[in-house]
Amino acid sequence: MPPPKPSPSPLLPTRLESIFFAIYPATLLLGSLFSLLDPAARSAPYNALTQSHPPESAPSYFARKRNLFNIFFVKVGWFWTTLAFTVFLFSYGGPVLVLTPRRVQGLLRYALVTLWWFAVTQWFFGPPLIDRTFTLTGGGCMENETIATGAACKAMGGRWSGGHDLSGHVFMLVLSSAFLWMEVIWVALQAAGAPEERVVASATEGSRIKNAESEIQSVDLGHQGQGDLRPGFNTAAVIFGLSWWMLLMTAAYFHTWKEKFTGLLVAFLALFTVYYIPRAIPPLRRVIGMPGI
Repeated sequence: MPPPKPSPSPLLPTRLESIFFAIYPATLLLGSLFSLLDPAARSAPYNALTQSHPPESAPSYFARKRNLFNIFFVKVGWFWTTLAFTVFLFSYGGPVLVLTPRRVQGLLRYALVTLWWFAVTQWFFGPPLIDRTFTLTGGGCMENETIATGAACKAMGGRWSGGHDLSGHVFMLVLSSAFLWMEVIWVALQAAGAPEERVVASATEGSRIKNAESEIQSVDLGHQGQGDLRPGFNTAAVIFGLSWWMLLMTAAYFHTWKEKFTGLLVAFLALFTVYYIPRAIPPLRRVIGMPGI
């Protein structure tokens, strides 16, 4: 079989990346179709204010916000993402706890993705972007208009309604699982001897596009292959599998299609910023690097 053709532009996903990213909208579509075709889901009452089914009439265990997977996995999803990435980063590519140049750049990429997650869901010079989007589209706390966050409104027993509620679950599940995949897959393929598909803009030859393999850091060559890839790969695979399942459940039982789509879009924007723009901008690439390069 001939090797896959490289991507024609640094800003475009490779064939493998295109297939992978297509999983996410396909999952949202599958979940939405299930909610329409399943008699239990279709006939169950739905509370538009909470964007969920009332717990007493939920059509599935996963349709309840208090299900254990939602409480102990999704609600603290960034903890599991951090754990999986740490295991992967420090179990392969050098002695444990040695900060090789690749590991430093991996930590920088992790910091950028974490900042994006934090700004969207936790804090952005005040309310997070999710809440700012909600209020900018006409929503707010019905009982007290001075309250600027959904969490504060619900804590006082208020109704947070009237705006566009970007799906935080979709955003977090897509961002965390795709971040792990983008970090792990190219290293795993490199270890397996697979051809490099990614291309980058040359730092020394104007607008020339070249294969990313030519930029493997010589300073890290002595650490290539050191350690065991399996613990990090397997941990990331478990987190990805759980994330996919909960994304499917979110698509089936929570939020409107528009809210799920905007959650997906904001996650994709973060991934494009961290993983594709550096391929086209050599100075930025020198700082945060690329997985496996």
